[in-house]
Amino acid sequence: MTSQPQYVAAVDQGTTGTRFMIFDHQGRVVASCYEEHTQIYPQPGWVEHNPTEIWEKTQRVIAGALAQGNIRPEQIAAIGVTNQRETTVVWDPHTGEPLHNAIVWQDTRTREICQQLIADGLEGTFRAKTGLPIATYFSGPKLKWLLDHVPGLREKAERGEAIFGTVDTWIVWNLTGGPAGGAHVTDITNASRTMLMDLRRLDWDDELLEVLNIPRRMLPQIRPSSDPAFYGTTQADGPLGVSLPVCGDLGDQQAALFGQACYEPGEAKNTYGTGCFMLLNTGPAPVPSKSGLLTTVAYGLPEGTIYALEGSIAITGAAVQWLRDNLGLIRSAAETEEIAKSVEDAGGIYFVPAFSGLFAPYWDMDARGVIVGLTRYVTRAHLVRATLEAICYQTRDVLEAMRADSGIELTALKVDGGATVNDFLMQLQADILGVPVIRPKVNETTALGAAYAAGLAVGFWSDLAELRENWGVDRVFEPRWDEARREAAYAGWKRAVERSRGWVQG
Repeated sequence: MTSQPQYVAAVDQGTTGTRFMIFDHQGRVVASCYEEHTQIYPQPGWVEHNPTEIWEKTQRVIAGALAQGNIRPEQIAAIGVTNQRETTVVWDPHTGEPLHNAIVWQDTRTREICQQLIADGLEGTFRAKTGLPIATYFSGPKLKWLLDHVPGLREKAERGEAIFGTVDTWIVWNLTGGPAGGAHVTDITNASRTMLMDLRRLDWDDELLEVLNIPRRMLPQIRPSSDPAFYGTTQADGPLGVSLPVCGDLGDQQAALFGQACYEPGEAKNTYGTGCFMLLNTGPAPVPSKSGLLTTVAYGLPEGTIYALEGSIAITGAAVQWLRDNLGLIRSAAETEEIAKSVEDAGGIYFVPAFSGLFAPYWDMDARGVIVGLTRYVTRAHLVRATLEAICYQTRDVLEAMRADSGIELTALKVDGGATVNDFLMQLQADILGVPVIRPKVNETTALGAAYAAGLAVGFWSDLAELRENWGVDRVFEPRWDEARREAAYAGWKRAVERSRGWVQG
């Protein structure tokens, strides 16, 4: 190589699309390319993706970003990967062919499996070992469903002809050679979301594998999120055309925490995407939750593992997509700001978008979406505003649970993700929480976190302090509502949530 590499890049494989981003040493975006992929809904509550399409789009966005930035692959020091978590892929390691569509994290087909595990009295066992409740959200029950329902799959798995991974594993395996020796790995953040990993030992748990009847040989090797030993290298015949280290891997929400420089206990961030995810750094020991949060791995460095509490909300940005695609009430998400500002309030309505049940802190698989308080007065603008308010109220639910579990008072909330460009939404969030909301200069902190993990592994950045120096504030939104308005509005939300719960029976 004639000169020192100037950039680090990341594949950000999300629920609705894939992005490739290239960053400079200051953590600034140099080039970016994005493509959506198809959402597949075979029946109510089922959500799938085509893994082959995801890999094809990944290759296209890599080429697109390199062309856009006029960047040669040799100028890149390392590659990181971040991904939609819990989405479950099974494929043939000899051919690279997926053996079923990916089952997406939002999918609820494993409800009966989960209910049976709960009926068998196993909730406490899973909670104690994994930090997770038994829920349709996680990968382990999805993998069990595939093994139980795809003809011949269990036999293939036992012969070593079917391997499992979350989407990071699928991308890393393909980037590092695929059938020709691709690395079958995941990092500890993604492994911690499977319901299969012991949170303290940081290894697959044989008892849980036995309960779910999952062959251990299907599972990837668990590695640090930032790995100086590299997971593998890109191949000459791959989308980058040269050999580059692939050495950073974090689930998307942990990547955002890392990209937001939340490296001290008590620092928290909220990411606004298809769902909403608030993570609070709790330090080097896991904090069990009594309030419906997940205890999870924040990130793993060679020098140690940091844990977090997480509140996961299934439907936030997806509710805005629903207004656009299913109801035709808006043409684009960008319109919601002006429409919502056109009314003083939501006209007395609350919208609880429990399309996939309720996640944190309720964990009610049987909840479904409701709009309550409807009168003839209510207009399209009120429903649009209620949709944005729902995002903020669900975040408040999670914040209250974090306070109860950790005893930590949040003094400010760092935010990121696509919806943070909506100033009205960010102001509403500050009003409903009663704490300042801080939006950083780099909005795509998920990709940035994966790039940071990869760059640390190769010495492109020296330590966490250097990464913290890159973090800069774009705008701070201060709360404007008084306490009485805030609490009255939140009490109405809590009543609306009760109306949504336990809707599915049997």
